Amino acid sequence: MLSGIKIVEICGIGPGPFCAMHLADLGADVIAVERAESTSITGDKNAPSNPLNRGKRSVVADLKSAEGRALVLKLIESADVLIEGMRPGVMERLGLGPEQCQARNPALVYGRMTGWGQHGPMANAAGHDNNYIALSGALYHSGTAGEAPSSPITLIGDIGGGALYLAIGVLAGVLKARQSGQGSVVDAAIVDGSAHMMQLMMSLAKRGLLDEQRGKSVHDGSHFYATYRCADDRYVALGSMEPQFYALLLDKLGLQADPRFARQWDSNAWPAMREAFAELFASQPRQHWSDLLEGSDACFAPVLSPREAAQHPHMVERNVYFERDGLLQAHPAPRFDGQVVTPGAIPTRGAHTDQVLSAIEARDLTGLWGGR
Repeated sequence: MLSGIKIVEICGIGPGPFCAMHLADLGADVIAVERAESTSITGDKNAPSNPLNRGKRSVVADLKSAEGRALVLKLIESADVLIEGMRPGVMERLGLGPEQCQARNPALVYGRMTGWGQHGPMANAAGHDNNYIALSGALYHSGTAGEAPSSPITLIGDIGGGALYLAIGVLAGVLKARQSGQGSVVDAAIVDGSAHMMQLMMSLAKRGLLDEQRGKSVHDGSHFYATYRCADDRYVALGSMEPQFYALLLDKLGLQADPRFARQWDSNAWPAMREAFAELFASQPRQHWSDLLEGSDACFAPVLSPREAAQHPHMVERNVYFERDGLLQAHPAPRFDGQVVTPGAIPTRGAHTDQVLSAIEARDLTGLWGGR
């Protein structure tokens, strides 16, 4: 779908590489410019090849050197997009900021991935996913009353509010550039994206379904939209919000005549009903509840680990997961025309340096782009 779109990625950690991987999954030609040594969060300089580099070509360069900077400037001359995830001001100090790069290529879309954004009192502070979604308001309702909010491991911030917003931003920029010949600078901040992701939930406030007090809203306080522990210490999840789905749930659980559950939307009764559901689900193993409820309109699913999910019949039928080189991965999404695309292999660090340098020296754009 993105064949012909050329992207230069200045590699960092987290959402920037994920965004570039996602675009590569969809067919973009991505050249990942990496440091000669690993920037692994564990500090392991001999860390294995990065799974987020699948489908890309890897080039090593020292951006603090004149040669490294010259390489990037040569690459962006014929690129559509540059993606970077440095702190504000770092790329400018390297001589690779938007002004310098767009002087070489006015149509370049310059994608900037940060947690706090390019300006504001927090812009230059260190942070991680948990911090950004805490400040943006996106973490607040993640949990139940009386417990600390629970961070969903990078999904809301790094991926949802960061990588995917950057992907939308740079693709919008490419469309504009192709119409006008003018590039743009995309400021993709996780605090912005994760706050914007809350718009659907905030729309519930007018309907009385979202309360400022944690544990009082339908998503964090009700008994019919919750997660429960089973007898085997595994979990199941309910989402039986609509009256007909709730009625079916009660029927399958043998509770349709129990007066305790007659007032679905009485939030004052939710704690007692939640406790009763917890006791019920704890009486049987997860498989019992899956056999009883899965596939019905009761809005039920077992809570699966990624490896368990890969073996679930629905996920197998849709070919969602695959394993390569001993690593469990998910196929690209979304799908187009019903086709499941197998992404490119994970390159070793710097595997394509010689190829790219040779193409630049020979002024061979065919060899430079489209050489995956």
